Amino acid sequence: MTARERYNKLSTSRQQFLDKAVDCSKLTLPYLIDDDTSTKQHHKSLSVPWQSVGAKCVVTLAAKLMLAVLPPQTSFFKLQVRDDKLGKEFDPEIRSDIDLSFSKMERMVMDYIAASNDRVAIHQALKHLIVGGNALVFMGKDGIKTFPLTRYVINRDGNGNVLEIVTKELIAREVLDIELPTPNPNTGIDENDGTHDDVTVYTHVKLTKNGRWEWHQEAFDKIIPETKSTAPKNASPWLPLRFNTVDGEDYGRGRVEEFLGDLKSLDGLSQSLIEGAAAASKVVFLVSPSSTTKPATIAKAGNGAIVQGRPEDVAVIQVGKTADFSTAANMANAIEKRLLEAFLVMNIRQAERVTAEEVRLTQLELEQQLGGIFSLLTVEFLIPYLDRTLLVLQRSNQLPKLPKDIVRPTIVAGVNALGRGQDRESLTQFVGTIAQTLGPEAMMTYLNPLEAIKRLAASQGIDVLNLVKTEEQMAQEQQQAQQAQMQQSMVDQAGQLASAPMMDPSKNPELNAPEEEAPPIQQ
Repeated sequence: MTARERYNKLSTSRQQFLDKAVDCSKLTLPYLIDDDTSTKQHHKSLSVPWQSVGAKCVVTLAAKLMLAVLPPQTSFFKLQVRDDKLGKEFDPEIRSDIDLSFSKMERMVMDYIAASNDRVAIHQALKHLIVGGNALVFMGKDGIKTFPLTRYVINRDGNGNVLEIVTKELIAREVLDIELPTPNPNTGIDENDGTHDDVTVYTHVKLTKNGRWEWHQEAFDKIIPETKSTAPKNASPWLPLRFNTVDGEDYGRGRVEEFLGDLKSLDGLSQSLIEGAAAASKVVFLVSPSSTTKPATIAKAGNGAIVQGRPEDVAVIQVGKTADFSTAANMANAIEKRLLEAFLVMNIRQAERVTAEEVRLTQLELEQQLGGIFSLLTVEFLIPYLDRTLLVLQRSNQLPKLPKDIVRPTIVAGVNALGRGQDRESLTQFVGTIAQTLGPEAMMTYLNPLEAIKRLAASQGIDVLNLVKTEEQMAQEQQQAQQAQMQQSMVDQAGQLASAPMMDPSKNPELNAPEEEAPPIQQ
């Protein structure tokens, strides 16, 4: 079975999820998911909702999820040695030195992510997750690419494990560099397989029996040369994401779908209010048919003009629907408030710099309001994304290879998803508790200051090279200080000896007494 045939077969089970995603997109971000399943849109006009609350909710929630998934100025993961290997493979006393090395490697990984376009593509994928509930992320050599639900199909087993993925996209003919037939409907080839400028390319990704991912690309039902690739199961560049999962379903469901009724009601009320306000604001003058005042005179009269006529002949129509407008407005406000709370729009802090505490509070808020969505993103996105990033950096010799049976990358999900920032907070609280409970003297007695400094530096991602003194430097300085102290002590002793009374001529007359003359010799 060709990739095109497999794509068309799997599209049947996708259709109901795609229809729902299109409805959600029309009320929030119409450009995100379109009902046109073709691979290229020719300047198609999109519907515009009557309200902007849906767009505001999606954009705000996507920004908060982005802050929780890839927090700036801190690492979302940490490398650590397995506890069962300490004491066997490594000396426990060098754990702090190992943590410092891991912290440096973490900074290298975060610098690599910051220099790439990953954040832009991931933010786009998060918006697709919120609206449509599904998104496909491909981590290629040139960066991350996001596939919307209209561009891929997927097949999962009963446990939700991915078995097969087929994507559909347009690629320029000159890029493929192969001979391709001219699109012709009479040849039996699908008309959507190509145009005069572009070619529809299908990518078939499949999990083999040996536990590896294999994929290739096809055009016009033929495999494109040099497009076959493989990857380990735990480091696949293909990451199918879901927002909410339902047992037995191949696709996820978005956050907007849960509040689709409120969005439809708000859109209808907004339309009624806008059209009613436009009708109520219309000014129409009525002139009595038996009056002497001519309607043409009033119509042609300018502002401040003087015309002939009687005031009682002219009346103004007023729409007495104020009470109905008030009822609709109150209902719309109630629905809007409910939506803003559901999409976490109410709690927005304006700040120039995002602190670690704000990241922690945002993650806590996401866990409480969204029912573990961050944990799901951790399993389906963060862990595979980190594994793939580490593999790419190790293959390019930008990062040393880590022994899998000894070192493991760990992502602390949910409330504690601050990487080494959580270690810093815990260490600070521990040291502070000891100082407050037992006193500073006990803290200096029982704690190792150098070890505490190293762990604190590792938790904050600070390179301690030439910053913190080593044990050899401290021992050498201590020895030099002892020698200097001994020399100073000798000098002080010599000074004291010189100033002693028995050595001072002014205080000891015997030192300056003239020698007694010998008695004369008696003759």
